[in-house]
Amino acid sequence: MAGIIVRNLSDQLVDLIRERILDGTVPPGQPIRQDALASELGVSKIPLREALTRLEQEGLVTSQVNRGYVVRSLRSDEAEEVYALRLKLEPETVALAAIHANDADRQQAIQASQELDAATNVHGAGVGAFNRTFHLALIRPSGQATTTLFLERLHILSERYVRKHLEPLGRDQRANEEHGTILQMWLDRDTLVGKLVQAHIRKTVIDLRRELSRQSEN
Repeated sequence: MAGIIVRNLSDQLVDLIRERILDGTVPPGQPIRQDALASELGVSKIPLREALTRLEQEGLVTSQVNRGYVVRSLRSDEAEEVYALRLKLEPETVALAAIHANDADRQQAIQASQELDAATNVHGAGVGAFNRTFHLALIRPSGQATTTLFLERLHILSERYVRKHLEPLGRDQRANEEHGTILQMWLDRDTLVGKLVQAHIRKTVIDLRRELSRQSEN
């Protein structure tokens, strides 16, 4: 892999390592090999450690004595907390965004939906990232800056759980059908879209409980 451009190095490192964690390239429980990663990216360990500190603040890695930074494991209690917070914040925020969205916002949401559909249909990599982009496209026009920041953080934390949720065959297609219905209601500026978002998140939580329960039994 080519070295990273020095401009905005810290932000680039955070984004790169975050995506590796979220897409499963660096699996839960695995230490971040700082020497190897710094060499691969052509950077010193100082900005790399700064990036890992920021990712620890995001809840994706944790620092351990004699092991350095380790990718946090998937935990049922964390999933329950993250999705409970999304249930409290997201439905109302999406409904508000549906009212305030302008033409550019609406086009962005349509494009995000199309890209998610395309990635799902070919079982492509990064479906979780496309899912996050779609949901945030429905949130950001709300005008609620602080709430949006919280939801962006929650979506980063929940993305690894989305991958776990989508593992069983067919569940990704069901999710996209729900996304299509949500998008159309959002485009119609129908504030009842919040109810659909609420039901969509609740179904995800139910599926996750099953998958994480199976994981703990194995």
